Amino acid sequence: MCGIAGFVDFTKQLDKDALIKMTDALIHRGPDDAGYELWQTDKEVVGFGHRRLSILDLSSLGHQPMSKGQNFHIVYNGEIYNFKEIQEVLITKGYQFVSNSDTEVILHAYKEWGMQMVQKFTGMFAFAFYDTKANTITLCRDRAGVKPLYYYWDDTCLLFASELKAFHSNPKFKKEINTEAVKLFLTYGYVPAPACIFSNTYKLKPGHFLQINLSNKKIEEAKYWDVNDYYSKPTLKISEEDALAETDKLITKACAYRMVADVPVGVFLSGGYDSSLVTAVLQNNSAKKIKTFTIGFNDQKFNEAIHAKKVADHLGTDHNEYYCTTQQAKEIIPTLPHFYDEPFGDSSAIPTILVSKFAREQVTVALSADAGDEIFGGYARYLGVLSMVNKISKVPNVLGGLAAVAIKNMPPSLLAKLSGLNDTSNENINKVAGYFKNHASAVEIMNEANFSSPIDRINKFLTNTSQNEIDYFNIAKWKDDTDSLKGMLAVDYVSYMANDILTKVDRATMSVSLEGREPLLDQSIVEWVATLPSNLKIKGNTSKYLLKQLTHKYIPASIMERPKMGFGIPVQDWFRQDLKYLFDTYLNDDALNWHGYFNKTEINNALKEYYAGANEKFVLLWYILMFQMWFQKWGK
Repeated sequence: MCGIAGFVDFTKQLDKDALIKMTDALIHRGPDDAGYELWQTDKEVVGFGHRRLSILDLSSLGHQPMSKGQNFHIVYNGEIYNFKEIQEVLITKGYQFVSNSDTEVILHAYKEWGMQMVQKFTGMFAFAFYDTKANTITLCRDRAGVKPLYYYWDDTCLLFASELKAFHSNPKFKKEINTEAVKLFLTYGYVPAPACIFSNTYKLKPGHFLQINLSNKKIEEAKYWDVNDYYSKPTLKISEEDALAETDKLITKACAYRMVADVPVGVFLSGGYDSSLVTAVLQNNSAKKIKTFTIGFNDQKFNEAIHAKKVADHLGTDHNEYYCTTQQAKEIIPTLPHFYDEPFGDSSAIPTILVSKFAREQVTVALSADAGDEIFGGYARYLGVLSMVNKISKVPNVLGGLAAVAIKNMPPSLLAKLSGLNDTSNENINKVAGYFKNHASAVEIMNEANFSSPIDRINKFLTNTSQNEIDYFNIAKWKDDTDSLKGMLAVDYVSYMANDILTKVDRATMSVSLEGREPLLDQSIVEWVATLPSNLKIKGNTSKYLLKQLTHKYIPASIMERPKMGFGIPVQDWFRQDLKYLFDTYLNDDALNWHGYFNKTEINNALKEYYAGANEKFVLLWYILMFQMWFQKWGK
């Protein structure tokens, strides 16, 4: 795991000092080694920089930038888990290796197969490749987007890096806020790829590579993998027994891949189904005790440590738990803008940073079980949306308008009973009525009701209310699909999972120089489960059915069955108490005048409601706080 940075400067003004400053801004991603390389031509100067966190081949042979001859040069962040298998193929073709590094495998693989090599890779990766013979620079990002890669382009200069903070020291970077991205952030709590908070700046989309021809400055982007392709395949006709057996085999192989390292490895264990299954599979296939790590909280509503310990005791792991004080969690908040250097609103980043710090005391690599909910159908919202779609389907199209009127006039208690809604506010009732009137699909309902903040509510808080019509998550593709769950899983994979969950974990682990690995995101698992029948993912009212049945093979259901808990903390309570000073500091009129993006009257009204005891608008207030703290550090 590492940090990469670099540039192509067609004005030939940037030098090695500029490269060093960009690269060393990422020292937290790679404290073990640093490398900087410049190449001069008649038309441009190319710079590649690398900060190394040594995981494989700890010797100097793994140093980057790495080159093969005069033509091929790479800086690379990530792991190719099947690099040994690819290496064996390349050896039979006559290639010779001097290191035990997957970086060297990529270099030879490019020479043999060009960019088709990525189809052979199982792993997480972001790399920049300089082919001096073809006179091209290629940027590439892994299928799921586990590893980040930003780039900036203004026709005179290309900048790229693992994190945005690397750009700020470069004089070629023009720091101009993308106002559309501000609205996207308030809507989702993140800025979805390929958009970025800065103009002329982008995130390379997962499963894509981008190539610039240095001779004519032509840029081409290509997609080499798309999860939608697998959800679009015909559903397999398969028995539950066979599906369980194959899924078990694939998860076992994915976990084994991710234990390969020349440094200590551990596992984040929450005690929920996903992390318990990963831990069980690892321990079942290990002669040694697996190190497991859990953060506990004294507030029992948020404390998963007692459940994690039961799982660890049953499996016999080397379990480590740390009870974090409220004060320790609060102290993380002022540091968030440094590590999340693009506005980011998921407050569970706080406990994720805490558990990463705790694990880093003993290990350099930690496996987590993210994406289980998105792949296997674990979120409660899926059940709620499916129930709503089922009710809508029973109302003929011509009666949709009448149903909408009936819903608006129905007593809230009756509506709650019939629909399963907890929130029977006027806003939500009108929303539900609209679903019936327009016969909304599952992905439309999820997108509007469960997945993002309502646009009308967002617009009240913004001074610029222009509409962004870009379908970032390919929602339109699934509007008419007869399998409602399939569409929701596909959309969640490319939206919430890729832009929120993976961003959260990457920056949290890297903040303490810890490599995070994600076995459930192995493409063999994703591609396989996407084609399984939806009734193996949600069966009746049981979400994540197949994964739960597989977990029960290793851990008794009596240990596992408990209410689902999110990995969260009670931030909405803290801001009425000793963290109130942050709202006072960043949401006052003077602070809001830094840029003029937000409606001060609406924010003041929302604060009054919040301090009076209402929590409805706290998430938006938190998002605005996160933006303000980010803007003070990076936007001014």
